[in-house]
Amino acid sequence: MSISNNLNDSGLPLQRPPQTRRWRFVAILCVLGASGAGIYLHGKTSKPAASPAASAAVPVTAVHASVRDLPIERSGLGTVLPLNQVDVKVRVDGQLQRIAFVEGQDVQAGDLLAEIDSRPYKAQLDGADATLQKDMAQLASDRVEDARAAKLTVSGAGTGQTADKAKAQVAIMQATVAGDQAAVDTAKINLGYTRIVAPIAGRVGLKQINEGAIIHANDTSGLVTITQIHPISVQFSLPQDELPDLLAGQSQAPLPVTVHTRDGSQLLATGRLTVIDSQVDTLTGMIRLKAEFENKDNRLWPGELVTARVIARTDRNATVVPSAAIQNGQNGPYVFVIGPSNTVALAKIKTGPTVGDVTALLSGLKPNENVVLSGQSRLVQDRLVSVTQSDSKTASAAARTE
Repeated sequence: MSISNNLNDSGLPLQRPPQTRRWRFVAILCVLGASGAGIYLHGKTSKPAASPAASAAVPVTAVHASVRDLPIERSGLGTVLPLNQVDVKVRVDGQLQRIAFVEGQDVQAGDLLAEIDSRPYKAQLDGADATLQKDMAQLASDRVEDARAAKLTVSGAGTGQTADKAKAQVAIMQATVAGDQAAVDTAKINLGYTRIVAPIAGRVGLKQINEGAIIHANDTSGLVTITQIHPISVQFSLPQDELPDLLAGQSQAPLPVTVHTRDGSQLLATGRLTVIDSQVDTLTGMIRLKAEFENKDNRLWPGELVTARVIARTDRNATVVPSAAIQNGQNGPYVFVIGPSNTVALAKIKTGPTVGDVTALLSGLKPNENVVLSGQSRLVQDRLVSVTQSDSKTASAAARTE
């Protein structure tokens, strides 16, 4: 339609009849009403239905909080030390004729280790003994003379001076014989030192002198070192804060101690605490401890670095749960507790010491309450769960396989 057709002869817009404008208004209202109805119906029909998964139960593994006596262990790095160790040295000079041990051999106290040439010392003993025998014979003769002089003096046939002289000679020879006997004893001792025997039971190390060498009593190096293996000790240190528990427990009975490899992966021995040092190291704040072990299987070796664990105390009737059940949030640790209707509730807790795979709870949970062990990542307050119950013996394994 051209613009000119909408104008009258005077150039003004043509006036539509009132009836035409009315029908146009009604048509517009109908179109708008139909559009609104369509949008409404479309909204009703396209609204998503509630998801069935939103109300589905979450599968979880659960375990009951238990009550038990909880041994509280404290561990520290330690060193295996022998209870006794001796550097065997010679006590007389001479040539080492024979070594009677094998390096690394276990010996008993009194076992022969080596022999020194004994001939010079045997000769000294024979000479001392000969001198003793000679002087003993002279003493016997002087006693006879003393008795004769005494009789003559009594009968008036001898003088008192002669009798006194004979008596003095006997005393002199008695002293000489005593000196001779001491010389014999010394010679016997020196002869005995030519046989070098083990002063203690233990294991011999590497020999430090070879056969045929000339050795002296004042040599700085010894023949061999003997180290006592059975029993053996471990020395380790703990922080001074553990001292009250250690002293209290040790006053009742020796505290049990276990020794593991340095990385703590393997148990080596079980023993008892024997010594708590008399003072704390002021530089480190540590207290030194010593434990003793039978070591019958030789699993502890002198100088070895190990991890020692001592049971400082035992918490009686502690409420515990597997450590895997405990979650940590902004407000602290918590657990999910399963209610009678299989819905979970978040319970804030206060934790105590952890021993192995379990943790003691100081507050927030009662014994025998059922807590979620695995599957917590999908849980919220009041969420429905599907429970697989686990006992305390398999709880740790279940947590590790989550």
